[in-house]
Amino acid sequence: MSISLYASAVPVIKQMLGSLDHILAKTETHVAATQSDPTALTSARLFADMFPLTRQVQIACDFAKAMAGRLSNSEVPRFDDSEQTLAELRALVAKTFDYVSSIEPSRFEGGEQREIVIRPGTEHERKFNGQTYLLSYAMPQFFFHITTTYDILRHNGVPLGKKDFLAGLAAA
Repeated sequence: MSISLYASAVPVIKQMLGSLDHILAKTETHVAATQSDPTALTSARLFADMFPLTRQVQIACDFAKAMAGRLSNSEVPRFDDSEQTLAELRALVAKTFDYVSSIEPSRFEGGEQREIVIRPGTEHERKFNGQTYLLSYAMPQFFFHITTTYDILRHNGVPLGKKDFLAGLAAA
């Protein structure tokens, strides 16, 4: 028995978006309790040449909606990526979760072999079949940006642990 493309993608995306929301909610609580400047966190980076927290969350959401949209042959919505506050980032995560949740499982049928064409950054066009796109490109990118969000916040004193990273399990 094989696992469907939908089952390989959507529950994982929803779980990790749930975790991302939990991490951001815990950050809001930390900011309120410590009376710290939330902008210091939303603009924080791990290293000078890395994106700040706001962009890490936006890219994670971009990969979530792109995976679901491309693999289901659905139109991928465009979001402004203008979020600056923790509340705005949480709203983006919720909007992304709602989009991913709205796609019917039947739309993913045959997506394993569907050609996925992307043009990342300044790179030339890349072509994948759906399964390779999911497992070798999009899912690792998605996890990287969620992990980097977690790492930025943990590095800056937000009391996060592994249970927080996995908190979205119930969301799936």
